[in-house]
Amino acid sequence: MRRVLIAMSGGVDSSAAACLMKEQGFDCCGATMKLFDNTEYLTEQSAAEVKCSKTCCALSDVEDARSVAYRLNMPFHVFNFIDLFQKNVIDRFAEEYQHARTPNPCIDCNRFVKFERFLRRAEELDFDYIATGHYARIEYDDVSRRYLLKRAVDETKDQSYVLYAMTQQQLAKTKFPLGRYRKQEIRQLAQEHGFVNAAKRESQDICFVPNGDYGTFIEHYTGKKWADGSFVNTEGKTVGTHRGLIRYTVGQRKGLGIADKTPYYVCGFNIEENSVLLCKEHELYSKTLEAADINLIVSETLSAPMKVQAKVRYRQKAKPATVEQTAPDRIRVEFNEPLKAVTPGQAVVLYDGDTVIGGGTITASAQMVSCPIS
Repeated sequence: MRRVLIAMSGGVDSSAAACLMKEQGFDCCGATMKLFDNTEYLTEQSAAEVKCSKTCCALSDVEDARSVAYRLNMPFHVFNFIDLFQKNVIDRFAEEYQHARTPNPCIDCNRFVKFERFLRRAEELDFDYIATGHYARIEYDDVSRRYLLKRAVDETKDQSYVLYAMTQQQLAKTKFPLGRYRKQEIRQLAQEHGFVNAAKRESQDICFVPNGDYGTFIEHYTGKKWADGSFVNTEGKTVGTHRGLIRYTVGQRKGLGIADKTPYYVCGFNIEENSVLLCKEHELYSKTLEAADINLIVSETLSAPMKVQAKVRYRQKAKPATVEQTAPDRIRVEFNEPLKAVTPGQAVVLYDGDTVIGGGTITASAQMVSCPIS
């Protein structure tokens, strides 16, 4: 009997994944990854908010996962990955914001923790596969002899965007049992099995910044204070004062505190001068972007320009574009129509229908290249 180690966060999705793997006849074991102390890096205010909110890595999450594993008659473990998570996710998150880029920590967590270290731990314990509660599908293509990552059936829950960095070895060793189900079916499954977390609400925030205040978190985490500076428009005129570079991201409109007949948007940064560049909405669009640190799934390389659909945000609808590989670790993407607020640090993920071609980290867009930013 094939053995599978199931990553159980304490939420309904990973619990349902465990149930489905059990029903498919696998020899199952559950495991929760302890990723951080959910009060260690918080300010007094945010720590108080955590006490009345559901965040991952809380003791209640571990107990919910343990309860489901017990109900399914599965062994259960807790793995301490706190140091790994701090180095590869939290440190990277803080570092990127300090360089005026907007990271996606969920991608880093998947890349360096869940599908690297967790999989390695599973192999060390002689498991054949790992399984998670992600909404995505994995299929083997006989023609290319490669494993393919595909969108979930439930497009509203599809998580293929944050999984684009998975390697062939990782795809071969991973099961996504929820990929062919809709969310309401998963809730119903959990209710039918009497899981304690069947009605548990989903967290919408970054797990280690539960109140969404990235700037205060980074200052508290690093022990550094970011100075106020100037808001500068595209004509070079100072139009206001910002509260520290780490509190802003490309495309941001709210929280600028500037009264004008038409709203300003953040479109860039000058780190040396400690200034934030603002523009009007029509100046925020671009047709091309460059990305580095790429991962390709459908092939080793892209030998010629390729028509694709591409998205630069998790919740964004994929847009028609052409991608060209310009170096071993770089791609250039040109969209058919201009795209708003392409943001360095975020991921561009490429699709051919339901299939993920690959993706990379955005380094620049045409709009940003033309702006005087660092």
